[in-house]
Amino acid sequence: MLLPKRVKYRRVHRGRMKGKAMRGNFVSHGDFGLQATEPAWITSNQIEAARVAMTRYTKRGGQVWIKIFPDKPVSKKPAGTRMGSGKGAPEYWVAVVKPGRVMFEIAGVPEEQAREALRLASHKLPLKTKFVKREEKVGEE
Repeated sequence: MLLPKRVKYRRVHRGRMKGKAMRGNFVSHGDFGLQATEPAWITSNQIEAARVAMTRYTKRGGQVWIKIFPDKPVSKKPAGTRMGSGKGAPEYWVAVVKPGRVMFEIAGVPEEQAREALRLASHKLPLKTKFVKREEKVGEE
């Protein structure tokens, strides 16, 4: 399960997920990627489940990159607790994903296999996604 080694503040505000992803919105490491088409919080458990689904399907062939990291703590108070007495303790960690963000990349496998592996991974995630390929640059011969 992914989580930061240490953070500056234990509890953070919820924030907003408006706008498109300005960074990480193209395939940079692998040949194929899984791109978010809507905003969401993705928990560390969901990231791990997607990673396991991909590596199991490819039978540990090829290479997988996880391009999101859960660095935002989400706090919760116990059920049946009265109002007041501060904010709850951190319960789990999430990665904030905006539309356009490439979350996973894969290389070293044929396109059909990569497409199916990323499809299985997308079923573990709470948002709509699409399959993207690496774009070849013009002056890259």
